[in-house]
Amino acid sequence: MINPGMMMKLMNAKNTFESNHPKFAAFVSKFFMGGAITEGTIIEITITRPGEEPVSTNLKVQKSDLDLVEELKNLR
Repeated sequence: MINPGMMMKLMNAKNTFESNHPKFAAFVSKFFMGGAITEGTIIEITITRPGEEPVSTNLKVQKSDLDLVEELKNLR
């Protein structure tokens, strides 16, 4: 069981993140929470730090990843 105080803290952090990064939050909501990601989907991410070359990686979505997303949805 999640501590109510911790849940409030997480929700506040989520709201701040969404306010600071509305395009990214919408992207995540559309593809992860909206069910558009299926098993076998490849997700690639690139990090570009100031003055450095970009670094990329990817992952192939597994059933356990989708199960985790479902569990996270239940926290809302």
